Amino acid sequence: MSRRARDAFLASPAVGNPSVKPEHAPREREIEKDLTKQPLSTLNNTSQYLSNSHSSNTIKSTTSSGGFSLRDGTGDSGGCHEVGYVRLPNQIYRKSVKRGFDFTLMVVGESGLGKSTLINSLFLTDIYSAENRMPVFKTKKTLQVETTQVSLSEKGVKLKLTIVDTPGFGDFIDNTNCWEPIINYIDSRYEEYLNAESRVNRVQILDSRVHCCLYFISPNGHGLKALDIEFMKRLHDKVNIIPLIAKADSMTKEEVTEFKKIILQEIAENKINIYDFPVNSNINSISSDDDERMLKLYKDRVPFAVVGSNTLIETSQGRKVRGRMYPWGAVEVEKLEHNDFTALKNMLIGMHMQDLKDVTNNVHYENFRFNRLACLDGPSNRNNNNKAVVHSDKYVVVVWSPMLQIEEEKREHVQKMKKMELEMEQVFQMKVKEKVQKLHDSEIDLHRRAEQMKKNLEQQEKELEERIQAFEAERDAWEEQNRSLVILDDSASKKDKKKSLF
Repeated sequence: MSRRARDAFLASPAVGNPSVKPEHAPREREIEKDLTKQPLSTLNNTSQYLSNSHSSNTIKSTTSSGGFSLRDGTGDSGGCHEVGYVRLPNQIYRKSVKRGFDFTLMVVGESGLGKSTLINSLFLTDIYSAENRMPVFKTKKTLQVETTQVSLSEKGVKLKLTIVDTPGFGDFIDNTNCWEPIINYIDSRYEEYLNAESRVNRVQILDSRVHCCLYFISPNGHGLKALDIEFMKRLHDKVNIIPLIAKADSMTKEEVTEFKKIILQEIAENKINIYDFPVNSNINSISSDDDERMLKLYKDRVPFAVVGSNTLIETSQGRKVRGRMYPWGAVEVEKLEHNDFTALKNMLIGMHMQDLKDVTNNVHYENFRFNRLACLDGPSNRNNNNKAVVHSDKYVVVVWSPMLQIEEEKREHVQKMKKMELEMEQVFQMKVKEKVQKLHDSEIDLHRRAEQMKKNLEQQEKELEERIQAFEAERDAWEEQNRSLVILDDSASKKDKKKSLF
């Protein structure tokens, strides 16, 4: 504390003014006396000094456990040394309870997997009654999105619950792009919330965004279908996905364990981001380590293998519970040894409902908002002038964006390069084929010519041998003839010589 601050404190009415009430004046004079005796290095915080000088009536701002020390309004709660911000959590609590809460839950899966039964089991009410149904969000002939709203109350806490159902999902022979209506619905809720935020008067914004999507997986025991993988890959960056194994009572405990391993492995291989339940005590305000360990055990059960039932049955022990009766025994819905319904209920509703809303608002909606404002994503198209045409239910806004132009030029350049590369590759392959064919034809021609030349040489050799043989025969005949003539000539000359002698 500086000298100037100390002088100002000593000159304040609470210290130097003689008009202070008698019961407080001795105490203030003691504070003044103590302040004049303390060195400046020890008076770094006047409020801390006053708090240390007070008696047990002092209000501490934090407790040893790190939480707020709230008063219930009894005792010395209005003392002169209490600031009052200790009651701020109570104010927020009363205001929140008075206003109520809202939550939007989407259920997706093939027909006959028990989606409606499970939702009724979770919230202990008939969600899908006729008076709760909202107008249908109609899409193509393949799928429609139905919205159901119901107001619930539990111990004075009101919840406005909205259930979004998708009848017809995966029930057709050709399920190509069957997720498009669901994506369009989620984006339309984001668009509606963004438009409400952009209005001049935004006193009360109705939050109709989808906070969670329960995806029901068929209990086939072999793994995820191609439709399951493609759906979660398309929506995992738009909504919090929680996978569920429907009708878990149709599988044994060993089959359920193995099926969960296969599902988690395929989810990791396809890089699908499902909702990660936080188990940190700082996030969930867990009161003990036992609760934190219980949450970790619940989290290890993802994907949840659930069984739903809205009827009460009587067990062999005489207890009435919600479950299903079979010839071999009974399956209790809320028994953790039979299925994961209790784990899902505690994790989804009891512990992480607000975190689901926070992740939706801070992650998925912010991504949508960024892409929408950057004119790079969402239900928009482009005209010939590099402008983004954003469609809404009531208006169309045309916005020019440099980022859009850069993105368009980049996309065109990439497409052009890919096209050129494809054409060059096709030309190269065609030339290679032509060259290979030409070499093959040349090789065949060379073989043919070599065979022909070989045959000609053999023929010539044969003719030459015949001529040699004929020549040798003719020579022998000629020599024989010459020898006979020589002999005749010799005999004739000898006769002439004899005649001349006589």
